[in-house]
Amino acid sequence: MVIPDLGRASRPAVGADAGPRVEPGSFRDPANQVFHAGGEVLRALDETAAAHWRALAGSTFFPSLVAAGKVCGTEELPPGAARQLLAADRLGGAEPWPAWAAVLRHERIPFVSHPYEWSYAMLRDAALLHLEILRTALPAGFTTKDGSAYNLQWRGSQPVFIDVGSFTPLREGEPWAGYRQFCQTLLYPLLLGAHLGLDFQPWLRARIDGIEADQMSALLRGLRRLSPGVLTHVHLHRSVQRRNADRSTADVRAQLRDAGYTRQMALATVRGMEKLVRRLDHRPAASHWVDYQRTCGYSGADRAGKERFVTAALTGAQRSRLVLDLGANDGHYSRLAARHADYVVAVEQDPAVVDRLYRTLRAAEERRVLPLVLDLVDPSPGGGWRGVERASFAARTGADTVLALALVHHLAIGRNVPLPEVVACLAGYAAPGGRLVVEFVHPDDPMALRLLANKPEGIFPDYRRDTFEALLDGYGSVDDRLELPSGTRTLYRVTLGG
Repeated sequence: MVIPDLGRASRPAVGADAGPRVEPGSFRDPANQVFHAGGEVLRALDETAAAHWRALAGSTFFPSLVAAGKVCGTEELPPGAARQLLAADRLGGAEPWPAWAAVLRHERIPFVSHPYEWSYAMLRDAALLHLEILRTALPAGFTTKDGSAYNLQWRGSQPVFIDVGSFTPLREGEPWAGYRQFCQTLLYPLLLGAHLGLDFQPWLRARIDGIEADQMSALLRGLRRLSPGVLTHVHLHRSVQRRNADRSTADVRAQLRDAGYTRQMALATVRGMEKLVRRLDHRPAASHWVDYQRTCGYSGADRAGKERFVTAALTGAQRSRLVLDLGANDGHYSRLAARHADYVVAVEQDPAVVDRLYRTLRAAEERRVLPLVLDLVDPSPGGGWRGVERASFAARTGADTVLALALVHHLAIGRNVPLPEVVACLAGYAAPGGRLVVEFVHPDDPMALRLLANKPEGIFPDYRRDTFEALLDGYGSVDDRLELPSGTRTLYRVTLGG
C-alpha cells in the first residue's frame, strides 16, 4: 500500500523529543500501542494484532478507504527502520521495551481535537463516517472493536478515522462490540441536540466515556420516547443492559449466535443507524455572535486596513505551519490565513457560530481550516486517566502565528480577566519564537464603552493602551503596529521571545 507523504511535513507534536514516547490515549489496548518517535506517529503491534493488520492491508476495502481519505494513511515499516525509531531499552524507567511483531507509521493529523470541541454538524459527520466504515468492512469479513468518537479526527472540514488498530476479523454471529461506545459518545449526544435542543459539549467534556443509557432514558420520557431512535437505542438498549448486567460478554455473544444472529442482520442494523443519524439535526439557537461581524462597527476603511495588516504579518516572514485564530467568529481571517499557512485552527466559544462556519467550510471542501468550540476563559482541560489521556488545549497548541483580533476587550472587560493574564495567555499559545498578531480596542471605542456600561465604574483602571504595549514588550519585540482609521483600535505584530 502506497501512502503519499504520510504528513511528515506537518508540525511535530509540541514538546516531542527524538526518543520514543507513549501516546497517553492508547494505553487501553496493549496489543496496539501508539508512540511518538523522531517526529513520527507509530503503532506497535503484538503477534495477533500484526496478523489482523496484514489481513486488513491485503483486503479490497481498506486501501480504498485510505485512498479516499476516510482512514488515515498507514504503512508497515521494515524491521530495520522500526528498530531504529524505537531504539530504547526502557520507556521512562518503565518495564523493558517489548519485542513487537510489527510497527506501523501513520500520517500525522495536523491538530488533534476532542469531540466536545466539535459542533453538532461535525459530530454527526463523524458518526456517519464511523458507520460508513463499519458498513464497508462487514461484507469483507471485518468489524471494528471500538465505537468511540475519539477514533476520529479532522483534516479541516473532512473527518478521518484514525484507529487502524480497531479493525478486527468478524466472527460470525457476534454483534458489533463498539455499539455501546458509539451510542454513548456519538448517538446520544446527537439525540440531546435533535430531541431536547441541548448542546452536547458539556456532557462529553464531563465524562470521557460519554452519556449512559440510564441518563438518556431519564431525559427522554413521555412522548419523547417516540422520537426517532429513542425506543430502540435508548430504552431497549437500557433494558438489555440491565437484563444482562450479571452475565459475561461471552455469554451474551453465545446467546446471540444460538438465536441465529448473522452478518446480514449486523449490516442491516448499521444501515438503520446510518438512516437515523442522517435524519437527526440541531441548529443551535441564533445568538449575538452569529451576526457579530456585521454589527461590530468597523468602517470599510478599518476592515481594509486590518486585512492588509494581517496579510502582511502572515506573508512577511517564514510560512506558518500552524495558525491559531482565537475568537474566529465567522472565520473570515481564518480563511485569509489559510492562503498563507499550512493549517489554521479557528477557535470560537459559541456552538452556533462554529456550526455555521463548519457547514460553510464543508461546502467549500476546505481542508486547511479546523473550526472548534472552545471558551478561552474555560478551555479544555486534560482529561481521562490521570488527567493526561486527553491532552488539554494548552498542551496541544504551539502555533507559529496566533491571531487575536477583536478579542482582548471581550476577555479583559467582558469576562473580567486581568490584562496581564490576557497577554500571558495569548503569548502562551504560540511556539517559542512565534508571532502574535493582536488587536487592542481602546477604552473609548464604542464596543468597549458598551461592555464598560455593564460594569461598575472604575473597575478597569489598567485597561489602557500604554499598559497593553508595555505588557507586549515583556514577551517579545513589537515589529509593526497600525492604528485603524477610526482611531480607537490598534493592531500589533509581535515576535515572541524564545
